[in-house]
Amino acid sequence: MSAETMNDAEFGFGSGHINPVKAIDPGLVYDAREADYVAFLCGQGYTDPDLQIITGDASTCSSVTAGADTNLNYPSFALRTLPLASVDSSFIRTVTNVGSSVSTYKATIYAPSSGLKIQVNPSVLSFASQGQQLSFTLAIQGTMDASAIRAALVWDDGTHQVRSPIVVYI
Repeated sequence: MSAETMNDAEFGFGSGHINPVKAIDPGLVYDAREADYVAFLCGQGYTDPDLQIITGDASTCSSVTAGADTNLNYPSFALRTLPLASVDSSFIRTVTNVGSSVSTYKATIYAPSSGLKIQVNPSVLSFASQGQQLSFTLAIQGTMDASAIRAALVWDDGTHQVRSPIVVYI
């Protein structure tokens, strides 16, 4: 499957699709710790008792800063909006270099023509060492003119292509 040629690819396999051969050497990974998920759940309105059932420990929402639902460090981007609504949203992500110690990844957005503009900043990530983490922002702006817009962000260093699906939907 290819996001460049399949309009419904994100709903077909999302960020959960794993290519076993490429998974051995992914190049970049999106790390998320338990604290990130706790902050996300608190931002979603979960109560302390709900949170403790999920985590199996004494986690509380007062112990973390509630996270925006768009900023869980997950390898996909999903945004719900209203029909014909003006969209102005951004996602912050951090990736960890697990590939070559010195590597440069360039971002490409694969998106259909629509009323939305999708940008990545910075559009180039240059790593000096393995294990180094760098952050980027994906911004979506414009007017929603369809029931769903499917796109993909691909980070490419010439060896690895790290694909993250983007879906904006009503």
